[in-house]
Amino acid sequence: MKIIYTDSLVVGAGLAGLRVAIASKERGLDTVVLSLIPAKRSHSAAAQGGMQASLGNTVKGMGDDEDVHFQDTVKGSDWGCDQDVARMFAHCAPKAVRELANWGVPWSRITAGDRQVVVNAEKVTITEAEKAHGLINARDFGGTKKWRTCYTADGTGHSLLYAVDNKAIEMDIPVHERIEALSLIHDGKRCHGVIARCLITGELRAYIGKATTIATGGYGRIYEVSTNAIICEGIGQALALDTGVAALGNMEAVQFHPTAIVPVGILTTEGCRGDGGLLRDKDGHRFMPDYEPEKKELASRDVVSRRMTEHMRKGKGVDSPYGPHLWLDITLLGRKHVETNLREVKEICENFLGIDPAKDWIPVRPTQHYSMGGIRTNATGESPQLAGLFSVGEAACWDMHGFNRLGGNSLAETVVGGMIIGKYVADFCEKNTLEINTQVIDDTMSKLQGEIDELLVGEGTENVFDIKLAMQRIMMNYVGIFRNGPELEKAVSELKDLLKRSKNIGLKCKKRHANPELVEALRVPRMLRVALTVACGANARTESRGAHAREDYPQRNDKEWLNRTLSTWPDKNALEPELHYEQLDVMKMELPPGYRGYGNDNAVAHPDTATREAQIADILAELGDDADRFDKQAAIMPFELPETLRPRNERLSDTSPVSGEK
Repeated sequence: MKIIYTDSLVVGAGLAGLRVAIASKERGLDTVVLSLIPAKRSHSAAAQGGMQASLGNTVKGMGDDEDVHFQDTVKGSDWGCDQDVARMFAHCAPKAVRELANWGVPWSRITAGDRQVVVNAEKVTITEAEKAHGLINARDFGGTKKWRTCYTADGTGHSLLYAVDNKAIEMDIPVHERIEALSLIHDGKRCHGVIARCLITGELRAYIGKATTIATGGYGRIYEVSTNAIICEGIGQALALDTGVAALGNMEAVQFHPTAIVPVGILTTEGCRGDGGLLRDKDGHRFMPDYEPEKKELASRDVVSRRMTEHMRKGKGVDSPYGPHLWLDITLLGRKHVETNLREVKEICENFLGIDPAKDWIPVRPTQHYSMGGIRTNATGESPQLAGLFSVGEAACWDMHGFNRLGGNSLAETVVGGMIIGKYVADFCEKNTLEINTQVIDDTMSKLQGEIDELLVGEGTENVFDIKLAMQRIMMNYVGIFRNGPELEKAVSELKDLLKRSKNIGLKCKKRHANPELVEALRVPRMLRVALTVACGANARTESRGAHAREDYPQRNDKEWLNRTLSTWPDKNALEPELHYEQLDVMKMELPPGYRGYGNDNAVAHPDTATREAQIADILAELGDDADRFDKQAAIMPFELPETLRPRNERLSDTSPVSGEK
């Protein structure tokens, strides 16, 4: 048995994982990263539109700051997020953008003077300040009060991933590629590393570390159609779930993106609508103002997805062999803008649809896109149940997104969360010794080896690919944008049947080395357990909050459901998870639950909301008129950060006059 020892072990080589690894290496810690694929092929590269950070450079971002970004994030989460974490994130996002610039990210920059933009389907001229010339630009995104999404055309994730991976290479951080972690090594109290399988040779290895960070991305591929890369199958979440100790949080919170192309489900960035693109129905009618007259196409993603689905249900979708769809119209932006700022979208349309988006409308419909749920962590990124186990990025429920993520906040979370949590990971490694009974390693290795042996020598009759497709279709049909009790009950029942069948998987290929069928046979039972945490959590949550929309319970119920779902799987033979709930304390919130700003305000109020609002008013009154926004924020809800990340951010908008539209 090969055992590899390190200080900081990171599973996943996307932006979040690499940023944690860099933070560990900066402290002189031995660091190893495991990855299914070469780091530069990680799903982070697929992010197009940008990352949010309140720089306030552009005229349309003037007046932006951490307070505004925090408020947008909390409202976007439908009050499901951890407000301490949202504060940490909003404070550090500008620092991360500037750090990335120093690492070589070619952010799109501001040119002083007049420029034309499209706002609400009309071309307007805005004037950028001379002092802003050459500073990092920002575009509009859904659910935000200010233009704060920093971008590099529409290839932001690609640019960031290459810069961060190059930084990791510069620091000599080893990335072990074609390696899949399949079991966590733990003693019920402390995580010690993983057992991983080489996808080329089939060899099992033990990776032992003082701290283990899961950064494997989301679980979108438990759905039949997803914008996620095919490697985003929820195995990182399954690693934690299979410990029987560590909890997953808010797994039912699954976001659908409004504008994935039909039929393949590839994303067209929110930057299309942020830059002025419109949604049209089969009659060419721009329908979003009918539903959301204030924000229109730039309402929050969950809202736009639901409005699109409602409109298609009314018979306003465009018929196609692949089902109804709607149109995304970016022709009004002009060819120069499309070919400069939306060039990836243009290439996707040309290569997968055979159309020119500068003159043709793009067929789109909502498609599974993002997982707000994940491995539940505290504000430092560590599992409350299993010491030494950390998680970051989409793999985690940190929990800054709550029940809906704003566009641009996920790419930001990878590098901002990696920056913050990476420091806490390094702290843990420095404060803790590496102590493990090798019998724990042997037992975990033997268990996984036994699972593989049973698949290879067993005489099972079930086809793993059939089971996987059935799972994906169940999730798509019954646990989608709109949910209801009967369909969720059906999903749970049918997923349980599939989990039973997965115990009888048979393989046609019996090779131990490079064997895609064996890879699927190891993954699919784990994916099914993850899918059941989603379906069971959705079935139990009898309210609508953010992306979790129950047709039979349309109200957001703060009185009964202002909590976080925790899922565990303590019995390995069980067919469903155990659900617990973590209450959100209104009396500690900086921004108590209120009206989100979309549709009718039909929320059932929490009994503490009015009390907390009155308490905040008293705090502010006691501070007096001389208190600045920092004093007020600290008095209402203080939050902690590593010392080096505490300094305040500086902005051009604090000193420069605001220019306007013409």
